[in-house]
Amino acid sequence: MRLRLLLTAAICTLAANIVSADDLAPASKPIPQVIDQYIDAAIAEAGATPAGQADDATLIRRLTLDLVGRIPTTTEVDEYVKSKDSDKRTKLVDRLIASPGFARHQAALFEAMFNPDGNGRGSSGGFRQYMTDAVRENKPWDKIFREVVLADETDAKLKGAAEFIKGRVNDADKLTNDVSVAFFGVNVSCAQCHNHPLVMDWTQDHFYGMKMFLARTFENGGFLGERGYGTIKYKPTKGAERTAKMMFLTGTVIEESSKEPTPAEMKQEKEALDKAKTAKTAPPAPKFSARGKLVEVALKDANADFFAKNIVNRMWHRYFAAGLVNPLDQMHSENRPTHPELLSWLARDVAANGYDLKRLTRGLVLSKAYSRSSKYESSLPDSKLFAVAKLKPMTPNQLATSLKIAATDPASFEGKKPEELEKLLEQAENAGRGFASLISQPTDNFQIGVGEALLFSNGDRIMREFLTDGGGSALGRVKLMKEPKEAAEFLVKTAYGRPATAEEVKAITAYVEKRQGREAEAYRQVMWALVTSPEFRFSY
Repeated sequence: MRLRLLLTAAICTLAANIVSADDLAPASKPIPQVIDQYIDAAIAEAGATPAGQADDATLIRRLTLDLVGRIPTTTEVDEYVKSKDSDKRTKLVDRLIASPGFARHQAALFEAMFNPDGNGRGSSGGFRQYMTDAVRENKPWDKIFREVVLADETDAKLKGAAEFIKGRVNDADKLTNDVSVAFFGVNVSCAQCHNHPLVMDWTQDHFYGMKMFLARTFENGGFLGERGYGTIKYKPTKGAERTAKMMFLTGTVIEESSKEPTPAEMKQEKEALDKAKTAKTAPPAPKFSARGKLVEVALKDANADFFAKNIVNRMWHRYFAAGLVNPLDQMHSENRPTHPELLSWLARDVAANGYDLKRLTRGLVLSKAYSRSSKYESSLPDSKLFAVAKLKPMTPNQLATSLKIAATDPASFEGKKPEELEKLLEQAENAGRGFASLISQPTDNFQIGVGEALLFSNGDRIMREFLTDGGGSALGRVKLMKEPKEAAEFLVKTAYGRPATAEEVKAITAYVEKRQGREAEAYRQVMWALVTSPEFRFSY
């Protein structure tokens, strides 16, 4: 009886967040148009005024940071700004998405998504390589889900995917919650010891129901194994001890027909596991895979709503700096989306189009909502309206790579064939990895930490790695300039990708002229001030 009530409650609460397909924009409508339709309607309903569109220099900087994880070169900026092609934005987006840098950057973002606490789980390099290959191949998100959760270590190309499960296999509670958060946008950890105190959707039955899909997984000689049996008992806050059933977040229950093995069967299983361990091979798969059932049920019928909405919400957050549902791990009926119809339309669209994340990304960044300016003259409208672009702090890799590019003489990137340019940019990315390891992954409530502040203000690593004036460097080129005004304009353009203002030129020129005989050090300090400023630190 209790389970029936729970299922009824789950179905009702899920229905509260489902929008009827009849109420949505036509499925044939392009993604950017649908986004702007719903976002603009909400802004108008709120009586707010949206920011104007960002200028070309700002937009190419934002797109390049978001799609390939670096600032654009000055040549890329100049060519984009000067172009009169009415379709230049679409061509830029398509070029960036097709570039090798897109796969590397998006893989790094997915790795951070799967490993938000940065504790090393799933980050030995194999998982990053798996995600890089997956993005490059444009592997569907549901296929990535399947490969990560089922973790086939017998296939060399898929072995890295196993690191997500393997890094958590010794902590079934952690594994349960991390899988629920990463793929379904649901943090069920608060329902482990008692029904969720604030959200009626999540009960202990949900937590232990999800755990039942994963608790039979174990490590065997460095490989993941899974038993086809095993039970979990838990003590609810009220009533007698209970035996958990495999139950998805919607309340869908998987009934098992298999029985507990006999002692002889368990002995046979142990011998097979020991044999695999000795041979250093993956253990045999069970006849009944609970993890396999999780993948099956999560992608079936109405259950897939969590899966589709979660990836849409996370991709929206990636490019708009806030989700349609916030926080990202609180997808439930008591935390309504800012734009329910838009989330439902995008979820329907991504599922109908084979969970193609490149297609989704392209649609998101070609919308007018994405390309709004971050500048606003009066008091800002409610951030939930997405009427003004939100500042995004650079990730460690973005920051380190961008510092390398800003510190390089722009002439190094000029006149290169596309493949040559990509190789130089990848070299800059690789050269910045050591520095990137010193920077914390930003969160939604980003504030520059003490460690980063001291690194930039007192550490000599910035000077040694980015502010040298040897051949091929931006500061090396400045040494050849006779006029401080020319140098000032060059340094601002190199760092920010935009022309220097009259005030900036005046301030820099005055600073350098007061240091006659020490111009090289003066320019070094100017460059330091530019690349450690908020304008450089954020994507705007």
